[in-house]
Amino acid sequence: MSKKENNLKATILPWVIAVIVVILFTIYCKFINYPLIVPFLIFSLGVHLWMFKKASYKLFLHLGLLLTLILFTTHVVTFYSDLSVYTIPVASIAMLTMLLFNDLQLASLMAFTASVLVSLVTGVDLGTMVVFFVGSLTGGYAVREGRTRGQLLIAFIFINLTHVICLYLLHPNLTVIMDRTFEAAVVLPFLVNGLLAVSIVAVSLNLFEKLFGVLTNYSLLELSDFNQPLLKRMILEAPGTYHHSLVVSNLAEAASNEIGANALLTRVGAYYHDIGKMVKPEYFTENQLVGGNLHDNIEPSMSRLVIINHVKEGIELAKKNKLNQAIIDFIPQHHGTSLIYFFYQKSLEEAEDGEIVHEENFRYPGPKPQTRETAITMLADSVEGATRAITDHTPTKIEETVKKIINNKFIDGQLDECPLTLKEIERISSTFTRILGAMYHGRVKYPEKKAVQGTEKKSSPRNGNQNRKSPEKTPPKDSGDQGDNQNNS
Repeated sequence: MSKKENNLKATILPWVIAVIVVILFTIYCKFINYPLIVPFLIFSLGVHLWMFKKASYKLFLHLGLLLTLILFTTHVVTFYSDLSVYTIPVASIAMLTMLLFNDLQLASLMAFTASVLVSLVTGVDLGTMVVFFVGSLTGGYAVREGRTRGQLLIAFIFINLTHVICLYLLHPNLTVIMDRTFEAAVVLPFLVNGLLAVSIVAVSLNLFEKLFGVLTNYSLLELSDFNQPLLKRMILEAPGTYHHSLVVSNLAEAASNEIGANALLTRVGAYYHDIGKMVKPEYFTENQLVGGNLHDNIEPSMSRLVIINHVKEGIELAKKNKLNQAIIDFIPQHHGTSLIYFFYQKSLEEAEDGEIVHEENFRYPGPKPQTRETAITMLADSVEGATRAITDHTPTKIEETVKKIINNKFIDGQLDECPLTLKEIERISSTFTRILGAMYHGRVKYPEKKAVQGTEKKSSPRNGNQNRKSPEKTPPKDSGDQGDNQNNS
């Protein structure tokens, strides 16, 4: 099958799957007497996602599953239980969307769609639909950038507060507000609504992570724990690589914060980007603590294989330890198709007359960085290594090195497939320069402490004591300075 036919198949197949899903859902709605505008609304949502966000059909299916679940819950509550329709946890959809996909616009869209669908099925008025929608929006905002479980409790408080305010604004009549029947029939069920929404999110979030193959901030924080098997092994077997990864992660996280990328994903991805070096740690400079460089005793072509293979071995280790694909992507993409310049140059120098050395043989297999996060990690990795190699760590020299490395990556085309803009690259460069300048800042060289000899004094004639030595005078100790000076040496 030709490449053109493969591209055509990849374009048409998702649409065919989406249309089949919508048709089946339409038949289901007709069978249980739902308004047929319900499947049409979901189909319109999919068209919007594709036109506006260029989203994949997988995202459409994932969001469709969430909407189907809230519709199923609505159906059960409405027709098979004595619960009030106001207890339907509509806000859980926006909260799950926010946590799973880290996209506020998408969460807002799902909040609106879920509120409309539930209102169509239950037949509630427009005012109630607005309460559902505003409560869902509040829930989505409350868990935005969520990194602690305590934010779910905050979301519960804000959702219920929003529900109560909206209900009282819908019924500003004091008589209605003070009516115990209204509170029992409407206000109390909406309070239960908030509790159910948060509970469902807490229980089902991990399940949806595995089902959709995505990473939430909670999972990323778990992966950043240095008791994770791979990180623990790196500390013991490749301590130099471990330290290098820490520095790269700090640089990359700061740069991600600067341009609004996913800083937590970048930091965790940088922790694991070089795990392949654990297979042969002694062949990488940062781990060669004693003895000579092992590459001095082998051919450049063999050195090339060892260096390139750490990418392949890293991917295998990551898959064996069941890391998410979003983390695995950092391993090949942080090198892209960069040239292993040192061994390429060495191979050229050692080549015999007439021997051709192909540059492509000394390039990493790729792919090039596809996201801002992997691109930032590539730049941080290259900049950290280059800066460590220079001997003169003055601010000017560090800035020149950072700009040179980033410019070389740009000219080599390594940033062609990621969405970084020139303005963002400039801000990344400034961030790297600032942090590396602070890391390699100059220190005051403290003078060595000299012994002070005591002097003899004659005793006072009044006490008649014999001559004695005065106590030795020493300068006051500054433990902080001494400690810093020792560490610096």
